[in-house]
Amino acid sequence: MTTALTPEVAPEPVRRRAPARDRYFDLLRALALFRVVFYHLMGWAWLPVVFPSMGVMFALAGNLMVRSLKRPPVEVVRGRLRRLLPPLWLLGALGVSGMVLQGWRPDAEGHPGWWFVHLGFWVLPLSDPPYAGTLPGVHGVLGPDWAAELAGPLWYLRAYLWFVLLSPLLLRALKAIPWTTVLAPVALAAAFEFGHLQLPGERVPSALTDFSTFGACWILGMAHQQGVLKRVPRYVVPSVAPVVAGLGLWYALTHGFRQGHDLDDIPFAQSLWSMATVLLLLHISPTWTEWPRLLRPFDRLVTLLNSRAVTVYLWHNLCILIASTLWDQLWRYDVLDEKCPWLLESSWPVLALTWVLVCACVVTFGWAEDLAAKRSPRLWPDGRPRPASRHRAA
Repeated sequence: MTTALTPEVAPEPVRRRAPARDRYFDLLRALALFRVVFYHLMGWAWLPVVFPSMGVMFALAGNLMVRSLKRPPVEVVRGRLRRLLPPLWLLGALGVSGMVLQGWRPDAEGHPGWWFVHLGFWVLPLSDPPYAGTLPGVHGVLGPDWAAELAGPLWYLRAYLWFVLLSPLLLRALKAIPWTTVLAPVALAAAFEFGHLQLPGERVPSALTDFSTFGACWILGMAHQQGVLKRVPRYVVPSVAPVVAGLGLWYALTHGFRQGHDLDDIPFAQSLWSMATVLLLLHISPTWTEWPRLLRPFDRLVTLLNSRAVTVYLWHNLCILIASTLWDQLWRYDVLDEKCPWLLESSWPVLALTWVLVCACVVTFGWAEDLAAKRSPRLWPDGRPRPASRHRAA
């Protein structure tokens, strides 16, 4: 009981703690980014088989999306777009400006109005943004056709955007008919592959192909968060997933799988292999809130890659092109050509130089991700605590 001499003390506001990060998922995302850069430089067909990065990235994004859908869907979609688009706008502002400076203009078919409207896909990538088909490079620094390399990764943003927009409907379907919803994209991939479904044009089928190829991975990420996988007996996933993966690999091997014609060129095989791999990875899912002892040395690297995942993905193709162009300049030195041609032919130094350039992009352009997430910009967000202010009161 309070009296006039003992004033009532107002209760302190309850602070909401941010949910602990799942370091297992952080590790998968970091490995996916490493594999993407490695594959785009080396081009080894077996790399997407060892680790299907795009399927894993879509599954992780679907998992995060359904966690956010506890809030109103419009608010969630707006938040996802806010986080995704500013890094794209920065890339587009620099890339499109460079193309225009090199003479890129409305096409010669007499449709300048459509060309300017089409530029809007650099603002909201509901379809593939336009880019210059052929452009000269910058001698000794940037190879020709750099615009195509710059725009190469943007299909992922288009697919991601459509998955985000469809997620409220997919979540409803998942709750009503879970396994039918998971398998529907694979059935769609089979319909495309075997000619049971054909659509005219180019843009709509490309978006549908992305959904049919990786939709099951996105929905599996949602299903994991919803507890659907936990309701399946533990022996089912380890028994069924290898069979599905084997079917996908068999189909790829019998349909021209080789160097230069890998899973990306065989969407049906990609859908089966990616779904099976994601299913196994989610089945294991140890849910680490802290790192196991053996992985603790990689904490800052994994944190950095997760904090700058969009920046690394958007800029890595251009970094590979610049690194390759710079390395090729060494052929002009006769001493290197005669004494160690094996070094000049090796891709490993180019890979190392590529990551140096990627780090430069993280420092130069990564702040866009911080602004998009409404965080204070940081040059190198590897989880290291900020230094305490000298003027902070004791």
